[in-house]
Amino acid sequence: FLLSLKLENKTKGKLQKKICQVVMDHFEKQYMVELGDTWTSVRDVLTYPLCWQYAILMNKFSPSAELESTLCEKGYHPAFQGPLPYLPASLKCYVRRTPGRFPAQKHQAGKLKEYYLLNAASLLPVLALEVKDGEDVLDLCAAPGGKSVALLQCAYPGHFHCNEYDELRSRWLKQTIESFIPDPLINLITVSKLDGRQIGDLKSESYDKVLVDAPCSNDRSWLFSSDFRQATLRLIQRKELSCLQFQLLRSAIKALRPGGSLVYSTCTLSKAENSDVINLILHYCSNVVPADISEMAKALSQEFTFLTGTQEHELLVLPEKGRAWGPMYVAKLKKI
Repeated sequence: FLLSLKLENKTKGKLQKKICQVVMDHFEKQYMVELGDTWTSVRDVLTYPLCWQYAILMNKFSPSAELESTLCEKGYHPAFQGPLPYLPASLKCYVRRTPGRFPAQKHQAGKLKEYYLLNAASLLPVLALEVKDGEDVLDLCAAPGGKSVALLQCAYPGHFHCNEYDELRSRWLKQTIESFIPDPLINLITVSKLDGRQIGDLKSESYDKVLVDAPCSNDRSWLFSSDFRQATLRLIQRKELSCLQFQLLRSAIKALRPGGSLVYSTCTLSKAENSDVINLILHYCSNVVPADISEMAKALSQEFTFLTGTQEHELLVLPEKGRAWGPMYVAKLKKI
């Protein structure tokens, strides 16, 4: 399997986008206050897509020794090499220091893809959740499906429920699962289009593990909004996101069995959508307690840059040149 220079150059051309000034101004005001001087270096990465890096998650259901050899030749190395509390041997992900994007594989009915392209920080919620064989798992906001695919690389759940409320994104999720998961295992997966805020009442205490990869301000994509009106509307609606996230989390806690674990994640730097939401949940929900993920952060400190001063049950990945992963916020809770 060979990656041509032509494909790399074509991809680079696509990444030269125009920054949306109204979003940039909004981020400048907010993140200078929340991140201080750190925002300057983070902003330099977020506003320059040519320095972005992409990880390659291998699909264990369609292994390719030739592909792994090609990746090594191109300077890729296995990610997550530290002494992690949870790292299944079946989860294989490759990264490299230099920017550039490997060509994506197109969906072909009846044929499994060999790999999934993603931001390496997207795998941290999966590692934090620590899914084991036989557990009942809920991915509450599952589209486009990358984290669902990653979870299935780690373990074979007893039952895996992938939910996505949005119609278009739900179709995308189904296609992703069909592209990566073989038929026998697909029978263990339920894909639904329920309102995530209602699942807790509909499926009370039904799951051992729940992932809430919540709808959020997607800092990377919002910065390059091509439609000024859409960008302005997004910024207005941004204030309502924390309320939705709180409701989704409260629903997820209801759906979780006592003793079970929940991981909350977003791809934004926003404190209002990250630690503020978790603190509110801990204040109002007496049946959940923080779960320490600081050992995971320590083990990954060579590959990722984390915001300092966070609590033991949370982490925030900050993009920087050479380690352009994130933003990704991860918090873990346990139901008692």
